[in-house]
Amino acid sequence: MVRWFAMAVLLALGLIVGTPWAVSAEPAGGEGIRSSILQGTWYPADAASLRRVIQGCLSTAKVPSWEGGVQALVVPHAGYRYSGPVAAYAYRMLRGQGVERVVLIGPSHQWAFRGVSVSDHDAYETPLGRVPVDREAARRLRETHEAIGFVPQAHAREHSLEIQIPFLQCVLDEFTIVPVIMGRQDRRTCMLLASGLERILQDGVQTLLVASTDLSHYHSTRSARTLDETFIGFVRDQDPDGLLQSLSAGRCEACGGGPTAAVMHAVSARKNGEWRILRYATSGDVTGELDRVVGYLAAAFVSGE
Repeated sequence: MVRWFAMAVLLALGLIVGTPWAVSAEPAGGEGIRSSILQGTWYPADAASLRRVIQGCLSTAKVPSWEGGVQALVVPHAGYRYSGPVAAYAYRMLRGQGVERVVLIGPSHQWAFRGVSVSDHDAYETPLGRVPVDREAARRLRETHEAIGFVPQAHAREHSLEIQIPFLQCVLDEFTIVPVIMGRQDRRTCMLLASGLERILQDGVQTLLVASTDLSHYHSTRSARTLDETFIGFVRDQDPDGLLQSLSAGRCEACGGGPTAAVMHAVSARKNGEWRILRYATSGDVTGELDRVVGYLAAAFVSGE
C-alpha cells in the first residue's frame, strides 16, 4: 500500500510519465467483463457474506434529513473492514434517489499515465452480479478531449472503483456505471474531466458522480486529523482550486484529490447545492494503532434542483 500511495502522489504531481496522453482513439469494441480482483481479500467472495457485511455497515450509518437530490459523493476506497463503515454514510443517502447511472472517478494506483482513462468494458462483475457499463456515455466522455481515452492497463488491477460497486448494488436498483481513472491529477486534467462530466450530466439520465479517495496516509492520528481537516474544509467550502493548491503544497493529502476536485467543479453550477460532511474516521479507529493511520471521508453534494 505504501508503494501504491507513493505512485499516486507522484502521478498527482506529474513526476511519473508513461504514455504522453491517454489513448484517445475510439476502441473497436467492448472489452468484455471486468472480473473482480478484490473478492476474498478486500471484501468477502461469498455473495451472502458480502451483502451481510455491507448491510451491517449501512445499518449503523446515521443520515441527516435533507431536501433535494444527491448529485455527488466523496467516498473512501480501503478494504471494507477499514473504510466500509465510513462509506456507508454516503451510500445510505442514495436509497430512494432514483439513480440510473453512476460515474465512478478514482486515481490510478497501479499504472502510470497522463490524462484520463474511461473504461470500454461491457460490465464490471462482483460476487453480487454484473453491472453494465454505459458504453455510449463512456464514448461521449472520451470524445470531449484527446487527453480522455482508454488505457486498459489502468483498469486491470485498480481497486478504487471496484470497491464502490458492491455498495451501489446494495442500495440501488438497476443502474449502469461509467468507470473513470485519472492518471496525472494536475489542474488542467481536472478541468478537462470536469467539462466532460458536465456534458454527461446534461443528457437527461439521473446521474450520480462518485469521487473515490482516501485522505492522509501513515501519519500519527494527530497529524492525520490536521491534514484531513484541511482537505475537508475545502470540500465543505466548495473550493476545488484551493484544494488542488493545498494538495500540491503538501498542506493536505489525498490519493484521489484530482477526482474530488473534478467532481466539485462539475457540480459547482448546480442551484441551491451544498457539500455536506457526513463522516470522518481513520484506520486507527478500527485497529487501535494510532501512530500510522489512513484517513477516510464520506461527503455528499445535495442540490435543490
